Amino acid sequence: MEQDHLKSIIERVEDAACEKQLWAAGDVIVVAVSGGPDSVALLHVLHEISSHSTPLQLVCAHVHHGFRQESDEEALMVQRLAESLGIAVETAYIDVPAYMEESGKGVQEAARDKRYEFLFKTAAKYGASSIALAHHADDQAETVLMRLLRGTGPSGLSGMKIKRFQNNMKLIRPFLRINKMDLVKLCDERGYSYAVDGSNMTTKYRRNAVRLEVLPFLEQYNGQISNSLNQLAEVSGEEDDFMELAAENAYRSCVQEIDGRLVFDAPSFLGLHVALQRRLIKLILNYLSADQENSDFIKIEAVRQGVLRDNRSNWRLDLGGGLTCIREYGKISFTPKPPAVQKGYIYQLYSPDGPDLVLPEIGKTLRITRMDGEGMRDAIKRSSFEAFFDANQLAFPLTVRCREPGDKMKVMGLNGSKKVKDILIDEKVPPSVRPNIPIVCDALGSILWIPGVRRSIHAAVGRHTSCILRIQLVNAEGV
Repeated sequence: MEQDHLKSIIERVEDAACEKQLWAAGDVIVVAVSGGPDSVALLHVLHEISSHSTPLQLVCAHVHHGFRQESDEEALMVQRLAESLGIAVETAYIDVPAYMEESGKGVQEAARDKRYEFLFKTAAKYGASSIALAHHADDQAETVLMRLLRGTGPSGLSGMKIKRFQNNMKLIRPFLRINKMDLVKLCDERGYSYAVDGSNMTTKYRRNAVRLEVLPFLEQYNGQISNSLNQLAEVSGEEDDFMELAAENAYRSCVQEIDGRLVFDAPSFLGLHVALQRRLIKLILNYLSADQENSDFIKIEAVRQGVLRDNRSNWRLDLGGGLTCIREYGKISFTPKPPAVQKGYIYQLYSPDGPDLVLPEIGKTLRITRMDGEGMRDAIKRSSFEAFFDANQLAFPLTVRCREPGDKMKVMGLNGSKKVKDILIDEKVPPSVRPNIPIVCDALGSILWIPGVRRSIHAAVGRHTSCILRIQLVNAEGV
């Protein structure tokens, strides 16, 4: 009977391993063993699998947190267990209280941080392909319920993943579909020694309170509440994976990276289903925020509602952690740092034959080329960042400066002058781009050209022009 129970659990673990590709023959796996029945059972089961079906190199990893008097005995027990199975063992003695004081984190979070840090170091030391954790179906039910109580979306409802990657390391949970009762039964029937952590019975920790009080209460209304929560996690997990793939496809088709910003057009975004809209925003925030948690529902919905508004107004939304979302003329952009305040600048160009004028404040270079004779045939504007002028009508030195309040320019086809601010608005130049547009003036102070936008009526090229000056605004590195 004992062998049947062990065989049943091994078969269930191997089925999950095959379905989710948890390991392959020859893999090095670090097994996290606390000394409790779950992790002890995990080490034994993986050892059985390695011995009889799929050869694996196992490394037992134990963390001594130093909280309880029994910790020394548990560390010794795990050491002896690993040695009896012929498995290498690594033990870390961690001063969690010191780390709590240093980081300001609570007991459970601090212990988890240091535990995972040790597991990753051990995996790197042995060249492991994965770290095996002993979380089981009861842990999964608690996790889903805790997230429900806190408030979560489909990703949170999927609970813990049976396989996921962190710090380029694969974390696997072979027992995630097996109940704790079966694991304890296995240990008792096979005579596997394990430790019992008395702190698991105190309700001062939220997870313990959920396990000891909330779940038993809910079982009055659904005797299979744990199974129901696990089924919810399973279904939500698969659907979450599908939605993630859909969001990545939407990202590739809609989002562009421009100067470190992630940008999409509002019309293309509005064509997506509302669920995919939220997923796309979340994906963008995750890409930009690295380890920060910036993808909560309130922020995502604030951005989405801002895009949905049927107006042409420009707006800026601070998302925290340095992230900013900006709407400019139908384009939505996300930047990982607040927009820099443009510094004032002014430069002069004394001769058309002088060297290029570098504008370090905006990372651009102003370049002038004299065109005589045959070269005049090429005086065809190929870019809005180049303009042609009659050299004999230009008054040097030219001045290149940042925009100033009240600037006006005489525009071709318009009697009188027009405010530069109004020109930029009419041309739908995004406000975030405007500080990076220089103003080119002649010696009389008349504005000749707004690169990328418009040129003035001054020094226009005509049929009597004998010499042309081609002025270009290029990136500082070159054209």
